[in-house]
Amino acid sequence: MAKLKIIILLTLLIANHSKAQDIKPSEVKNVMKKVADWQIAHFKDLYSNRKKPHHPLDWTNGALYVGMVKWAAMANDDKYYNWLKGIGEAHQWKLYHRKYHADDHTVGQLYIELYRKYKDENMIRPTKKQFDFIMYHPSVSALNWKTPYHQDRWNWCDALFMSPPVWAKLYNVTGQKKYLDFMLKEYKATTDFLFDKKENLYYRDESYMGKLDHGTKIFWSRGNGWVFAGLTNIMNELNPETKEYKYFLKIYKKMAKKLLEIQTPEGHWAMSLLGQQFYPTPETSGSSFYTYGLAWGINKDILDKEAYIPAVKKGWNAMVSYVTDEGMLGYVQPIGAAPGKAWADQSEVYGTGAFLSAGSEVYKLFGGEL
Repeated sequence: MAKLKIIILLTLLIANHSKAQDIKPSEVKNVMKKVADWQIAHFKDLYSNRKKPHHPLDWTNGALYVGMVKWAAMANDDKYYNWLKGIGEAHQWKLYHRKYHADDHTVGQLYIELYRKYKDENMIRPTKKQFDFIMYHPSVSALNWKTPYHQDRWNWCDALFMSPPVWAKLYNVTGQKKYLDFMLKEYKATTDFLFDKKENLYYRDESYMGKLDHGTKIFWSRGNGWVFAGLTNIMNELNPETKEYKYFLKIYKKMAKKLLEIQTPEGHWAMSLLGQQFYPTPETSGSSFYTYGLAWGINKDILDKEAYIPAVKKGWNAMVSYVTDEGMLGYVQPIGAAPGKAWADQSEVYGTGAFLSAGSEVYKLFGGEL
């Protein structure tokens, strides 16, 4: 009987190990290409019931570019870099129109990545000029929701994906610590305001504090996905030995532990993170961001492989299952600020960006070489 138990245990261990290894890098790359190509072909489509396409510099597309430039680095085909470079050139490398608003800074992440490749100062000059102005004329608005000029600071959690990584990248490529210092000060203010220390998740903004949805606190999946991916993108720019890196790492680890606990059996994360039973519909933008961040943490030897690889595998396989034969990523929640609805036949550009970001780390995790 004892021998039989040992044989069964070994069989289960071997089966689980093989399951953890059955994501093939070539297949990851193939589905990323399919999704990227579909999105470029449908770049000017209408999304989220809009009457006109998103502006190329809008945050929605800014999030797309964050993932697309990762794919461009993997693709062995310059057409993706050329497409991205064409967007910057067409708009003179400017950020979008609101000077302080984090959403309109998002495209700066693309510009800095292209600068790294092409070494053209024109690609980052407008961003540096605008950020210098913000530093020397900082907003003094309160972080409370709907106070005057409140979104001139990062008082909603989405903002932590949009703007802080631009500041971190600018610090890295210029070597000027003033960019990091300003970003860290503002990031701490936002975290002190929106981070729930008991749940280790972020409220979308002040208006959700104290509210319940079917008896659960409201933590929006994509909103926390923005934060988690943003943490990853910030830490990529910092020296792991610095106090700044360790500040972000502490938040990242707390969120990662929570995300592991609340992943659905199907592999995605519920639109209201603590309300799985009330939001059974998959949502792929937030879930792709979590898959991205967790895979990155394993690749960096930050997260325990045995604990987290199954979650990444389950998350990635779920995301891939929602990609149509044509390459459209389905079940992307439309533009919003709270848990809602998503549909198999509806997508959004930021969902594609999240998926491509996830693929870039899953590819490395399962043996792909860049």
